[in-house]
Amino acid sequence: MSEPSFTPRRSTRLSGRSSRILPQARMSGPMPWVIAIMVALSVIAVAAGLALNNLAANAQAEIEGGATVQIVEAAPARRDRQAELAVSVLSNREDVEEVRRVPDDELADLLAPWLGADALGEDGIPTPALIDVRLRGAMTPERLEGLDRAVRASVPSARVDAQASWLAPVFEAIRSLQYLALGLVLLLALTSSAAVWLAARSALGANRDTIGVIHHLGGTDGQIAGIFQRSIGLDAFLGGLAGLLLGFTAIMLLGRQFAGLDSGLVAGGGLGLGDWIVLGCIPLLGVLLAVVTARITVMSALRRSL
Repeated sequence: MSEPSFTPRRSTRLSGRSSRILPQARMSGPMPWVIAIMVALSVIAVAAGLALNNLAANAQAEIEGGATVQIVEAAPARRDRQAELAVSVLSNREDVEEVRRVPDDELADLLAPWLGADALGEDGIPTPALIDVRLRGAMTPERLEGLDRAVRASVPSARVDAQASWLAPVFEAIRSLQYLALGLVLLLALTSSAAVWLAARSALGANRDTIGVIHHLGGTDGQIAGIFQRSIGLDAFLGGLAGLLLGFTAIMLLGRQFAGLDSGLVAGGGLGLGDWIVLGCIPLLGVLLAVVTARITVMSALRRSL
């Protein structure tokens, strides 16, 4: 008759003494700091991937339906006449929403850092006339071909290019960097799992005799695994918070550096509210990964020891 009342008290004692199985003080061992570093690097990598995604999305939205007309003509007077004729042709098309010729002074300011101000004078390198065109709707190869045919019929020296084609190599590079960031996050998750595995195995070895006593007292593998889960989960939580703080600090510092560039393209890569929420969830995912890894490691080791 005493057995039914004895078993619950034994389980209560196991739960109350769980900290004795892993007497290590919080944040005193290497595992929490390893997780903090992994979380910080993961936050930075994910933030970079999200920023690149925002940058590409904003750039594509801005150049969608955009085209550039170049008129290459050495004689300034003939170039201006052809540019006016091209603007007139484009303005009379129903599918064109906006036409703007880039002023020569603005074009010279854009080219001066690359060619030098002295090379762009009246006796210097002749610059083409540039016309920005915005279509109603997205730019397609068919629409680009029709636009080119209409302009060249009046201005044979004109050349029409889709703005998206200029940035195609940039978008490819951004996509490659996003894949690199994703691969880095996966590698960091694998490394964190390995750190938890090593910590759990080390704790099991250090407390082998105590675990044996608990088994003899009727403790189950699930109860023992729960003890390790709680301890490692708390270490992972504290390490994750520290890593999140380090990651956010690095992001803020990098953001200030890029903001100082005063570039419209870079400004399009800012993080939104949803992006910050995603970054804030990374430590939680790290805790979940640590707890699952600890349970699998402990349960597997206990089954082999039986």
